[in-house]
Amino acid sequence: MAAGLRLGPVLRYVDWAGGDRATVWVEADRPCTAEVRCADGAGGATRTFRIAGHHYALVTVTGLTPGTTTPYEVLLDDRTVWPPADARYPASTITTPRPGAGEVHVTFGSCRWSAPPGDGKDPVGADALDKLAARLAADPAAVRPDVLLLLGDQVYADETSEATRRWLAARRDLDEPPGAQVADYEEYTHLYYESWLDPGVRWLLSTVPSCMIFDDHDVVDDWNTSAAWVADMRRTTWWRERILSGLMSYWVHQHLGNLSPDELDADPLYAAVRAAPDGTEVLRRFAAEADEKPAGVRWSYRRDFGRTRLLMVDTRAARVLDEHERSMQDEAEERWIRDEALADRASCDHLLIGTSLPWLLPPLMHDAEAWNAALCRGERGARWARISEAVRRKADLEHWSAFPESFDRLARLLAEAGGGPDAPATVCVLSGDVHHAYLAEPVWPGTTGEIPEARVVQLTCSPVHNRIPRSLRWGFRFGWSRAGRRLGHALRRHGRAAPPAVDWHRTGGPWFGNQLMTLTVRGRAAELRLEQARGDAGLSTVKEWTLARE
Repeated sequence: MAAGLRLGPVLRYVDWAGGDRATVWVEADRPCTAEVRCADGAGGATRTFRIAGHHYALVTVTGLTPGTTTPYEVLLDDRTVWPPADARYPASTITTPRPGAGEVHVTFGSCRWSAPPGDGKDPVGADALDKLAARLAADPAAVRPDVLLLLGDQVYADETSEATRRWLAARRDLDEPPGAQVADYEEYTHLYYESWLDPGVRWLLSTVPSCMIFDDHDVVDDWNTSAAWVADMRRTTWWRERILSGLMSYWVHQHLGNLSPDELDADPLYAAVRAAPDGTEVLRRFAAEADEKPAGVRWSYRRDFGRTRLLMVDTRAARVLDEHERSMQDEAEERWIRDEALADRASCDHLLIGTSLPWLLPPLMHDAEAWNAALCRGERGARWARISEAVRRKADLEHWSAFPESFDRLARLLAEAGGGPDAPATVCVLSGDVHHAYLAEPVWPGTTGEIPEARVVQLTCSPVHNRIPRSLRWGFRFGWSRAGRRLGHALRRHGRAAPPAVDWHRTGGPWFGNQLMTLTVRGRAAELRLEQARGDAGLSTVKEWTLARE
């Protein structure tokens, strides 16, 4: 029987240095040779590798012409499987930058819960990615993103849809842990089918390059919130299979495509998986090591889009959780972030820090997390520490502000990266997670060091397709108010927590809804646009800003 296309194609990497290479990810339904063939003669082919009975390939496409857009097709064992015979969308294409291109369009967001149901009754409203796909498909002249940044919660392992719960119930007893959450690698693959087989999103991912990073729901809510949380999870009967499957499926579906062809060629794990007749155990051992010794694995990565530099930062797996040494990243990871942020600054006009968790939160929320962290480490005694650990988990108090020293170190790094004669025009922290959108900017005190020449701004955009209770909407608004600030200061004093290294103020928002932000840079100029998905109206512009001028 001929091989069929199970999932994909997903266009991942496009080379901005030479403009002649790209990578395309696919899943086939059996072992085969996967080939990408472009209309202009460029292409590439590779054999699939096997993980848990599934067959994947990441095809490196070479010979592309810089500054062009070329349609492509996918073949499995020399048989065309993409585009489908009944295609409702335009041809999938690969667009390469022209030499010296100074204009870059970066669209970003996070938190996409499943796919809209087929009956049209979407419980969380219109899907922003679906609306983006519809606009691009309907208007060939529309400006396409050069890259789509998906900043976490690409799948929800712990909050499954009604359709997925029915599928799980046909497979196992949902009265046994972990209930209606996913349990193993096969169930993770179902989440990706549900999300990426949505017709509009499937076409969008086939024609717009993407960069991805995980957040907690890709594994479980509150993932790695504290050492006590990890200990409790490891005592359950189901957690080990969940974390191994979560890391394995993330590596296959998301992480591999974040890497350049050169990085893939140098990756020993990728080589070992491809060399094995069945790479399952190789990848499983890696996942176990990554969970037990996270300092040995780096999920963070760097991408350059001309003179725009992206550092996508892991804020989940690299944490140090000892209550007296809490850190968002381990020492080696933090050193890598610093080195990449400060390297060859003369070649960088815009520095983007992608972190699923916002650095700057509503001030009340920040102070509440700092207060909670202080109590959890024993500032007010053992009783307060026990109560505060329960509060931390219940209220999701685990952002940068729950790691106060990491927050301050990041503030100092951003000030240093944005200062001096070779400073970029902007330093933008791109985040999601909190199911609303806002802009915030730091106010630099003299004690922080040199006040940066660059405009430093927190850009938060979430969700792509989810919802937020009205009570939390009120809470986020209150968190930015003067009364909220006063309450936060009182909490911080009670916890004997030090004030943060910087103050900040909100410069836009909050906005609630399914939404995307697009950052457009032209040379040293930068503009930002927020769009929301509004039913039949498609994507509607909510607000536009100028962040920097040429």
